[in-house]
Amino acid sequence: MPPATDDILRGTPHALAIFEPNAIAELSIFPKRGKPYLECLATGKERPAKPEEIVRQLYLKQLMEDYGYPAERIAIERPVQMGSGIHDKLADIVIWDKDDPNAAYIIIECKKPKRSEGLEQLKSYCNAEGSPIGVWTNGGETIVLHRREPNHYQNLPDIPRANQTLSELLNEQWTLDDLAEHNVLVREQTTLKKIILDMENLVLANAGVDAFEEVFKLIYAKLYDEARAAQGNRSGGGKKRALQFHVGKATPTEFKRRIDALFDSAKKKWPGVFLDGDHIDLAPPHLVTCGSYLENVKLFNSNLQVIDEAFEYLSVEVGKGKKGQYFTPRHVIDMAVRMLNPGIDEYLVDTAAGSCGFTVHGIFHVWGNEFTASGPEKWQADYAGQMVYAIDFDPRSIKIAKALNLIAGDGRTNVYRANTLDPASWSDETKVGLRNRLRRFPDDAGRDRENREKLRLFDFDVLLTNPPFAGDIKDTRIIGQFDLARKSNGKWQNKVGRDVLFIERNLEFLKPGGRMAIVLPQGRMNNTTDAYIRNFIADRARILAVVGLHGNTFKPHTGTKTSLLFLQKWNDDPKAPPRLRCPRVDDYPIFFAVSHRGGKDTSGEYIYLADDAGRRLYDLHGHPMVDHDLFNLRGYLADQREQRLSAAGSEREKEKIERDYRDKPRFVPDRPAIADGFRRWGKKQGFAFCFEEGEEEDDEGG
Repeated sequence: MPPATDDILRGTPHALAIFEPNAIAELSIFPKRGKPYLECLATGKERPAKPEEIVRQLYLKQLMEDYGYPAERIAIERPVQMGSGIHDKLADIVIWDKDDPNAAYIIIECKKPKRSEGLEQLKSYCNAEGSPIGVWTNGGETIVLHRREPNHYQNLPDIPRANQTLSELLNEQWTLDDLAEHNVLVREQTTLKKIILDMENLVLANAGVDAFEEVFKLIYAKLYDEARAAQGNRSGGGKKRALQFHVGKATPTEFKRRIDALFDSAKKKWPGVFLDGDHIDLAPPHLVTCGSYLENVKLFNSNLQVIDEAFEYLSVEVGKGKKGQYFTPRHVIDMAVRMLNPGIDEYLVDTAAGSCGFTVHGIFHVWGNEFTASGPEKWQADYAGQMVYAIDFDPRSIKIAKALNLIAGDGRTNVYRANTLDPASWSDETKVGLRNRLRRFPDDAGRDRENREKLRLFDFDVLLTNPPFAGDIKDTRIIGQFDLARKSNGKWQNKVGRDVLFIERNLEFLKPGGRMAIVLPQGRMNNTTDAYIRNFIADRARILAVVGLHGNTFKPHTGTKTSLLFLQKWNDDPKAPPRLRCPRVDDYPIFFAVSHRGGKDTSGEYIYLADDAGRRLYDLHGHPMVDHDLFNLRGYLADQREQRLSAAGSEREKEKIERDYRDKPRFVPDRPAIADGFRRWGKKQGFAFCFEEGEEEDDEGG
């Protein structure tokens, strides 16, 4: 029996993401002298079927069948002329210039799957041969470089086809349709985090700038460009509006001028994130290189997850993890949001917001549909801009949070930089912004006045948060504000866990009957020394659920075991709206669950669902689907289908949605999931927030 590609690649066949499964299957491998061989598509010669050779042959197949390059223009293992001598390393593939058969037009460097070195080697080959285009690929990722001048390269979204010149490729107008077609995140199954890492290695590390700030500015400008193009397309007229964030044949100075203009426009549309005088500090040549890496990344999608993951990487790199605060994986956030089910008339807050994952996903949940570059409708923007609040102390997190909420709220946001635990230190802006959300006491003027002065009690309906839980608070001025900081003898403790104080503070942010989901170290749920904390909680709120998260959830930042605690504040008012009713009882059931599929491996890398060829499975919004048990993935996919069909503007669009959906469900497990189980259980308990609008009456009537 001839050897299979999987056997030769030894566990890495799934890394051949840039090639179609049928192309891999068609690769003919045969035994020769006890070893696997294949026939070279360009030369017809038999070659040992090593992993790197498999990548080369698959890329040759693309060149010849998809791009139309004939075999006579292709050379294999071509010696490279380096100065006066021949380089001892051979170029894997060379495509000759159509008009000069002795001039290298494209040089391609192939590596075996998972290998990452060789980019500098490729550049040296291009410089030596004068080749204007270089391609590096390992079968899972491809980098196409245009050599504008020695040692100055820009990324290209693709190579020219055989019947297309480089000039024609560079002069093409770049539209949102082109961006969707060439979106490198889907085509190469890579991430924005990986692209930024490449940018850091090539440019940012030696550019003398703050990597976080410069990448943030570029992404801000690119988001505006995509939004501007989408809104222009939506306005009609037939012609697609061209994107400006595209290098093409622009000189470094021209490109910088263009990006500066986008950044200035973005600051005006979404104010409050950058100062008026802020500008992009990258020098024009560095900006061209970074721009060429980002131009074929589609940032706008249904939940801004692409951007969020990149900022998670950048923020953690500059030390956020040292404070014990880690970005919450988005599937964990979605589980919590689904379980508490915030409504359109409910105020939502996160008191340790980070990049605002909880609030942004809460917004999308209420909207009930995907987020697009064309922006929200008025009612959606009103909800995001009026009903959703966030607080965080980290300045970089606040920048991210403001940006995401501004985009969702179409220019409005209620994101404040403040220490949630210490309202006495709040700025005037924060005090003014949050004062309208203070709980009022119309029948007790003294208490009402005191609360307006001390800013302790608020009236939020839903609170979702992952507070920092590393390090203790030792500031006696802060400790003295919290009952949980007292010892059993009534004296103050010398230090208190940060997360412990957040428990009490978050309960203060909720109105009677308000609901909370909070990430806590698992020890708080079962340590005997923490019994006083559990008693404090039980005295003030009903414990709805405890969900034990998988041990890999917050890796690679920490391996701390965590749980999500769900609460509803007691409310004995019989006239309270159904969602706020929570009469005090002494004995009641609690929903307990443990996640066995956390969506990450032991190194903290996401585990994705795959099709039968081992390729990542993407949902209908173009996101890779994480393999977890927090909510039902097949139902999630079906909901997307319904949402997209209801928003489709034509039969052709509906047909495309159905095609995209048709083959996916069989690869998506229909396993029991935690959020869905809680909602079913909650309906049996009569929790009004577990029902959708109109569903409760139908359920009771049936």
